[in-house]
Amino acid sequence: MGEQSTHRGAFGEHGGEGAAFIDRTFREKIILVGVTLPPASAEDTDLSLDELSRLVDTAGADEMARITQVRDSPDPATYVGKGKANEIKEVSLEVDSDTVVFDDELSPAQQFNLERILGRTAIDRTAVILDIFAQNAHSREGKAQVELAQLRYRLPRIRGRGQGFSQQAGGIGTRGPGETQLEVDRRRLVRRIHKLEKELGEIARRRDVQSRSRSRSRFGKVVIVGYTNAGKSTLLNRLTDAGVLVEDRLFATLDATTRRLQLPGGETVLLTDTVGFVTKLPHQLIESFKSTLEIVGEADLLVHLVDASAAEPDAQMSAVRKVIAEIGGDGVPEQLVFNKADLTPDTKRLVESHPGSVGISAVSGEGIDGLLRVIGDRLRAMTAVVELMIPYARGDMLATAHREGEVLVEEAGESGMRLRVRMDEAGTARLRDFVV
Repeated sequence: MGEQSTHRGAFGEHGGEGAAFIDRTFREKIILVGVTLPPASAEDTDLSLDELSRLVDTAGADEMARITQVRDSPDPATYVGKGKANEIKEVSLEVDSDTVVFDDELSPAQQFNLERILGRTAIDRTAVILDIFAQNAHSREGKAQVELAQLRYRLPRIRGRGQGFSQQAGGIGTRGPGETQLEVDRRRLVRRIHKLEKELGEIARRRDVQSRSRSRSRFGKVVIVGYTNAGKSTLLNRLTDAGVLVEDRLFATLDATTRRLQLPGGETVLLTDTVGFVTKLPHQLIESFKSTLEIVGEADLLVHLVDASAAEPDAQMSAVRKVIAEIGGDGVPEQLVFNKADLTPDTKRLVESHPGSVGISAVSGEGIDGLLRVIGDRLRAMTAVVELMIPYARGDMLATAHREGEVLVEEAGESGMRLRVRMDEAGTARLRDFVV
């Protein structure tokens, strides 16, 4: 098969950002492991490990060394092969690491075999992201969603541990009816999963009622999506004074926040901030947060916020669009917005290379007025202009016309008011008897 590998120390390189907000007396010592598999390149692996290092730092640990490998395919037993696993063990002893984190998801068997060889905890990127989500979940729904994702992740790994979780042993006097601790633990997890699914189902039903109520209000729905730490909460605060927590770290906010926003043309829209996405976002999280993320598929327009100062903005955009497609939002119109113009001159180049996009700084306010105009133009382009003749005796319908759409022209005639109104299909249907 042929393989290449390298490892390098990273002492003291990653203690800054995470240390500023994680108040822990103990920070784990971590080794990162990345495997380059076709068609990825070594550069792709390095970028992914850079992000994993930030995730680990956010979770409250320090990267002590980094090991990479090039393979044609993962080893079924240990993902990296026994020889590489022994090399990782030597480096772990050298730097006195507590845990080894793999950039790709490990199967339960691979994780078990690696821990046996390494003599220490072996986890994957998914476990790190779940840990960060667990730290940042504050609402009842957010906590339930994260716990559900964690239990779905752990359940097959309890199965995979086999006798390690069992209180039964072979031999005389031990055989006969009884239940292993493994079975007890598994049943307890399944019961808890079902309870959380029921609880989240009830929350989703309440949200559906609220969503229908918002739909009846005829407000346009604009949803901010983007990579984690792209500045979504900062933008929401800039536009609506929402007061959402803003920190320079990954997944600082998990709970969706909706506020009213008045556009320059006078229209009112509902603006929602969503949880940030990331490369290799765990499937368990997408499944658990699906009810929250359904708002993406229901939006009239997605404001896709991109960090213009990121090393690979195009890769981040692709990761976000992949998740959007998975949750059923790939058919929703997208407005691309490059943020952090105050930090990088690359913003102008990115805007020029993506026709129709907008460059802004959510921190300084640069470009915000232009963004609002673009959002208004995009929403208006999705509606039709109709002409109405409303008799003077039907003042209620005149009020409905003003409520349902944007009145462009209003003139008094002999028998009533003649209006040109920009409205969506639902508004037009309500006033169909007055369309001329």
